[in-house]
Amino acid sequence: MTQGRSIRLFLVDGSPNGLLTAEIMNWTGHALTGPRSRLSELVKRPECSRTGIYFLVGPDPDNTARPLVYIGESDDVAKRLKQHNQPEEKGGKDFWERVCLITSKDQNLTKAHVKYLESQSIALTTAAGRCGLKNGTAHEYINLPEADQADMAFFIEQIRTILPVLGFDFLREAATKPVHADSSANTTLPSPTFELTLPRHNITAKAQEVDSDFIVLAGSQARTEWVGTDGGYKGLYDQLITDGVLVEGEGKFCTFTKDHAFSSPSAAAAVVSGRSANGRISWFVEGSKTTYGEWQAQQVECETIEAAEDIAQ
Repeated sequence: MTQGRSIRLFLVDGSPNGLLTAEIMNWTGHALTGPRSRLSELVKRPECSRTGIYFLVGPDPDNTARPLVYIGESDDVAKRLKQHNQPEEKGGKDFWERVCLITSKDQNLTKAHVKYLESQSIALTTAAGRCGLKNGTAHEYINLPEADQADMAFFIEQIRTILPVLGFDFLREAATKPVHADSSANTTLPSPTFELTLPRHNITAKAQEVDSDFIVLAGSQARTEWVGTDGGYKGLYDQLITDGVLVEGEGKFCTFTKDHAFSSPSAAAAVVSGRSANGRISWFVEGSKTTYGEWQAQQVECETIEAAEDIAQ
């Protein structure tokens, strides 16, 4: 069973919409985040004068279903953020709405460290596939001693832990092994396979739930075009076509070329169906008439009964 962690959050001005700092016990890293509208206050913070890595996050104009992210590093983060705040014609970036910067409380991060962290963060973000990346293709920075690489591997794992807590999900590792927890045995068991069929179009898709993701499995099929109304998950459908996740084959359907994580069963059902769909009633446990919603309710009921039995004992 995964061990619990403690994260300390501090609202700098007492407002949940203002500047926020975050720290993990026994980690030398320090996170500072805030909206672009509070940039004038953020750059005055002592953290911004340190060496660090930063993330600029905003909506992706080409796909409303995901954010757009720029990853950078600097010896003087405040200076770089001021440059990014300029209009694009002056070398700035218009898209971002929030910023998160990671520095070290003991100020032991060097320029080489943050260049390595930047390179690794770009590679991991690309692999996760949860956002559009403004950086484009980044070089691999390997000019770091082996011991320092080990230290930075631990450092970046803490970054991947703390960012989702702050509302930034793009660096979270893509799930690869479909499992769900069996709390009574402190083990993990394979998630059931869910199936969605569109008999009229000879389409079948299969999926499994992994952590908070709903994974449509490679080889699953989907409609060859979006037939629903504009908006909703149309942008996501179009993006999967563009990214080559959905490829039109010889039949009258598209095929998933690899496993793909969706934020919900409804998002997955919409892409497969080519229109808005309620995933809780569209997906069925394979080989049964149990919907995803019914299966989920059964899991909650089992946990409640087990908890009551533990209390009684």
